[in-house]
Amino acid sequence: MKVSVWDTYVKREDDRVMHFDILVPSDLTDEHKVFSFGADYLKSKDIPEKELSTKECRFCHIAKASGEVIAAIEQKGYFIIEMENCN
Repeated sequence: MKVSVWDTYVKREDDRVMHFDILVPSDLTDEHKVFSFGADYLKSKDIPEKELSTKECRFCHIAKASGEVIAAIEQKGYFIIEMENCN
């Protein structure tokens, strides 16, 4: 499976910037759906609700998915790779 990688940066209330990637099937092109996945992730981290836009979240590239990524996408539609300040 090929996935689209959406590079995402969100400023937290403590002024640190969270950096994470949202991975979705490569045929998913609805950016608002991708933004909703990012919002779900932020909610799971108890980050106050933020509306994502192309300012915070941009398509980056296409990659080949691992088994773990495929399983998560099949279950909930997306996979998150935490990069910086996500905990």
